[in-house]
Amino acid sequence: MTLANAQIFKMDLGPLNPVWAELILGLVLFGITFLILAKGVLPKVKRTLDEREDAIDGGTGRADDLRAEAARIREQYESELAEARHEAARIRSKAVEEGSAAIAAARAEGSAERDALLAAGAAKIAEERAAAERELNADVDAWAHALAARIVGEPVGADRV
Repeated sequence: MTLANAQIFKMDLGPLNPVWAELILGLVLFGITFLILAKGVLPKVKRTLDEREDAIDGGTGRADDLRAEAARIREQYESELAEARHEAARIRSKAVEEGSAAIAAARAEGSAERDALLAAGAAKIAEERAAAERELNADVDAWAHALAARIVGEPVGADRV
């Protein structure tokens, strides 16, 4: 056969001279294999690759959506937390103001009660002093007359009659 091939090809390639029957058979089998792969296997492979790509892109898209949702929820949480902190600070300052007002009111009430007690005590002391002075003046006059009468030896003042 190599001799027949040598007549078709004008040069002698030795063992590299193709055999026409094998060459044609190889081309036909290559064509059949190519058609089987192109029509049967390759579309399935392409479909699988497309599905994988969609799954990856879709997964990435879903992950991006979830990240965006998580960021939105975090921002909402942080804003609510800041608002709660402001509210707590406002409540604390209001409580401090109310406490200060209650302390001031209690002090004012205590001062008023103290002043009232002091005034009542001072009035009672003045009253008792005046009563004691009246009693003592009456007694002092009587003792003074009695003492003067003892010293002089005869009644003095109102006792003289």
